[in-house]
Amino acid sequence: MLLWLAEYLAQYHSGFLVVQYITLRGILSVLTALFIAFWVGPIMIRKLQEKQVGQAIRDDGPKSHLSKAGTPTMGGALILVAIVISTLLWGDLENRFVWITLGVLFIFGAVGWVDDWRKVVEKNPRGLPARWKYCRLCLVLHRAKPGGNPVDRALLQERGHQHGLVLHRAHLFCD
Repeated sequence: MLLWLAEYLAQYHSGFLVVQYITLRGILSVLTALFIAFWVGPIMIRKLQEKQVGQAIRDDGPKSHLSKAGTPTMGGALILVAIVISTLLWGDLENRFVWITLGVLFIFGAVGWVDDWRKVVEKNPRGLPARWKYCRLCLVLHRAKPGGNPVDRALLQERGHQHGLVLHRAHLFCD
């Protein structure tokens, strides 16, 4: 969004053209995400502690992990919030790869949320089985890669590229 604003303001002052450089936007995006994490982090941790969203500890783990009982989980949500807001502010929203990356990030976050949900609400210290997670995440990545979806296949064929799909052994992780 800020890229669009800078492009509009560049017609009045040429100094705003510097925002078009991806290196500057990358640095400012990282700093924005860091600021958001520092600002939202304590609030989110306090809310999670109030709701007693704590992680269950496995019985078969090391005894030193017992001190982690009740530690707020779902910290990935803080990271996702910071990344998404920062990307929406500084990213080139006309670039479809930005949206694909945000979609993959959202789906990976959803898998992490389900894993944490099972740990917290269902009191299952193991969370999701690793086989389930890897299977779904590999399938998501397969669809997101160039040529992994019908739109990309059509574009590749239009440009004269021969493209054969490989499932990357994702089926081996499925139950």
